[in-house]
Amino acid sequence: MNGKLHATTIVAVKKGGNVAIAGDGQVTLDTTIMKHTARKVRRLYEDKVLVGFAGSVADAQTLCDKFEEKLRESHGNIRRAVVEFAKDWRTDRILRRLEAMMIVANQEYLLVVSGSGEVIEPDEGIAAIGSGGSYASAAARALVRNTELSPKEIVEKAMTIASEICVYTNNNITVDELG
Repeated sequence: MNGKLHATTIVAVKKGGNVAIAGDGQVTLDTTIMKHTARKVRRLYEDKVLVGFAGSVADAQTLCDKFEEKLRESHGNIRRAVVEFAKDWRTDRILRRLEAMMIVANQEYLLVVSGSGEVIEPDEGIAAIGSGGSYASAAARALVRNTELSPKEIVEKAMTIASEICVYTNNNITVDELG
């Protein structure tokens, strides 16, 4: 199978001391849905850091493992770990070929990391990546600005909305939260 693997949808919201990340379960190869129940959100570093990834599953798993190493080396300092990880991802001959994006978060920080060396801390505490990321982001922004919902409730609703619009996003949603 040398087809085009379509990304997923991951959305995260940080509000106050709480942060939640949600991801859908769909894996699509070309025009075929290969899996409905993939888990693309996980906890790292003594369950203190949440990670959501979009892109090639094998690549994303490799990147999660490398990022967890950086977290251990930095004793859980997420900002230092992300910067060191992004440097390695961008400069390492093998890692830079990996196609994925990640959202990493703890109760203090919400960051988007890409293979081009980008480390972005979103202004409004809302981040989204993947095929349906723009839909989930728009929905999360509207909910943050117009409701008093918790981050968990916001990411669940934003993912549901994205799943109704994006053909590469399903409504088998995994949510995890800290705070």
